[in-house]
Amino acid sequence: MPKKNQNNKTMPYIPLRGLMVFPRMSLHFDVGRPGSVQALEKAMVEDQRVLLLTQKDENDDHPTLEKLYPVGIVAHIKQVVSLPGDALRVLVEGENRFLIRELTEEEGCPFAAGEMIDDTDQPSPELEALIRTTQRVFEEYARGNGSLSAEMLRSVQQVKSASALADLIAANALTRFEDRIAVLQEVDPEKRLEALDVILMREGELAVIERTVQQRLKQQVDKNQKDYYLREQIRAIQEELGEGEGRLTDRLRKKAEQLPLNEEAREQVHRELDHLAGMQTGSPEMTVTQNYIEWILDMPWGKYTRDNLNIQRARRVLDEDHYGLKKVKDRIIEYLAVLSIRQKEGQDLNMRGPILCFVGPPGVGKTSIVRDIAKAVGRKFVRMSLGGVRDEAEIRGHRRTYIGAVPGRIISGIRQAGSMNPVFLFDEIDKMGNDYRGDPASAMLEVLDGEQNNAFRDHYLEIPFDLSQVMFITTANTRDSIPLPLLDRMEIIEVPSYTEEEKLQIARRHLLKKEIAEYGLPAKSVRIPDKFMKKLIEDYTREAGVRILTRTIGQVVRRAAVDMLEEEQSSVTVTTEKLTAYLGAARYLRDLPEKKPMVGVVNGLAYTSVGGETLSVECTVMPGSGQLSLTGQLGDVMKESAKAALSWVRTHQSELHLDEEFYKKLDIHIHVPEGAVPKDGPSAGVTMATSLVSALSNVPVRQDVAMTGEITLRGRVLPIGGVKEKLLAAYRAGIRVILLPKENQKDLEEVPDYVQKAFQIIFAEDISDVLKTALVHESE
Repeated sequence: MPKKNQNNKTMPYIPLRGLMVFPRMSLHFDVGRPGSVQALEKAMVEDQRVLLLTQKDENDDHPTLEKLYPVGIVAHIKQVVSLPGDALRVLVEGENRFLIRELTEEEGCPFAAGEMIDDTDQPSPELEALIRTTQRVFEEYARGNGSLSAEMLRSVQQVKSASALADLIAANALTRFEDRIAVLQEVDPEKRLEALDVILMREGELAVIERTVQQRLKQQVDKNQKDYYLREQIRAIQEELGEGEGRLTDRLRKKAEQLPLNEEAREQVHRELDHLAGMQTGSPEMTVTQNYIEWILDMPWGKYTRDNLNIQRARRVLDEDHYGLKKVKDRIIEYLAVLSIRQKEGQDLNMRGPILCFVGPPGVGKTSIVRDIAKAVGRKFVRMSLGGVRDEAEIRGHRRTYIGAVPGRIISGIRQAGSMNPVFLFDEIDKMGNDYRGDPASAMLEVLDGEQNNAFRDHYLEIPFDLSQVMFITTANTRDSIPLPLLDRMEIIEVPSYTEEEKLQIARRHLLKKEIAEYGLPAKSVRIPDKFMKKLIEDYTREAGVRILTRTIGQVVRRAAVDMLEEEQSSVTVTTEKLTAYLGAARYLRDLPEKKPMVGVVNGLAYTSVGGETLSVECTVMPGSGQLSLTGQLGDVMKESAKAALSWVRTHQSELHLDEEFYKKLDIHIHVPEGAVPKDGPSAGVTMATSLVSALSNVPVRQDVAMTGEITLRGRVLPIGGVKEKLLAAYRAGIRVILLPKENQKDLEEVPDYVQKAFQIIFAEDISDVLKTALVHESE
């Protein structure tokens, strides 16, 4: 009898429809049901072993314990390949039988509990005799079955284990599902061989009857053979007339000769055409090969769009729909200027395309400006969204060995553009992920490397294709989540948040006209004077870009259309009353600072994915044992900044006139309001240090002051990012004094003059500089 492991085991399982795998055998199958995908992913992150069970009813999507055969196989996962859609193709190798006792489910993943069955033989004369009998019966069965190879017969004769012998024959020789499942379900090797012998003897007798039937059907086979010869004659006649499949290879070969293919591509096409010409008509492989050749020949080999090098026209096109974005526009003008000079000097215009990355908050026009860049340069435009892409095959395609294989979306995009030098946009490159299907970010390394992409190899085409002339542009909200090797290959262009004045100009020049035209109203039928447009921007939107502003203006236009219809007017001029009637009460009120100084409360500045924000930091102390509490959903970096600030305060306690043992007698609680919003980053270091000193010394902090900067243990104030966005946030909040790190003085060049003039900006090198300005001393 087989040994059973007394230790119960729980494994993720996959129910199979009409399939089964035996120990020591391999099997390919597709996984599509959500629960099965969950089980596969669970197995992949653990020991790559999954339990395979066979369903009794193939049409049952959620089989229960009673509707599954009780004995399954523990299989080792060898390979997982994603197919079009959400299906996966899996290659497994069976290992051991498993007797299930109970089925459970956790977080959508099915689990089976039971016992692992050890198929080790217990040697005995009876078992040895049974093995020899089975081998002899199989030899007689193989003689009557022409489909079994001599190699299979030799393999069976060499097996000495009862378990291995039964499984080998059942997996490779038995054709009926009922017979195979009967052998699989038998856990005793001796009984398994006996059942197999009965099946082989029965099948041998049926084979004799089948030969008799085959003789009777021979005449019909001869007729079918005659029909085949007639069809071949018709095919030959069609070829003589210039019709049929013979002309297909000639047409493809002629097309290949007319294209400037590279040497490797030409050899591959000719090799596949020779293979296609020798295929039998109607063969499934014929369609696969034909599609592959047509994919290669449909690529735009040697086709380039001629760049429009008129700089004045390019400036006009870029300014038509976008206000601001000076860095982006200047970079494109620089590129066209270089091409124009090369043309005048008689040099080759096929210059390596730039690889740019526009980084900025949502809604500032990163994606739409790329479309206008293609228009300004005179190139075709292709867009690929990378948000949520987790499969490397999306970039490089599938290998032709898989059913339904297709090229990656880069090759598909180039084919769609019909040009080898389009403007190719990779949108949201910071949103890519990775899992067991591969890392698409790593696959992008070759694509976005000017030294390598002149011989890009898609897994489907398997030939080099030149991407060096493509102008690759990517967009991202933040560079932090982009892998460093990929970030290093791109030229980063920061696209900052819009100021209130810039939003006003955008709304007046573009958005209002666009929304009026969108809803089919007469031009200038809705007027929003600048002062009311400014009120709309300040009271009803709060964003770095203009996406919400666009929707809000659209709402005003729609409500104005209702008024024009009801009041029979030809136009509407928006006023404060109409703005309130159309949009309701103001959604946002400026977070004006407190007027009186407060103990432990400090105004900080933060840079988020939607622009700059004011960030209040509160600190309080109470009798206790020296515990430090940090709340407000702070990230690890922000928590470390708070600890660094506390260490600096302890180091300088005598200078700050603090109790020498305050850290033993007091509990300190630092809180950053709006606790539902995650916060992280080092730039709140000086803010937390100031809040700590204020709370411990009971000295108030000026509320018309805002600050930002990273702090070190020595009290140095280090530079931070997002200066422009942070100053805009302070400007909106009515702050009058700004404390910035000394090294950020150079960043003020990007800040509009009217914003700078609204502040008294103090540059700090040490935390003591911050405390002198922020704390209200008795002498004041």
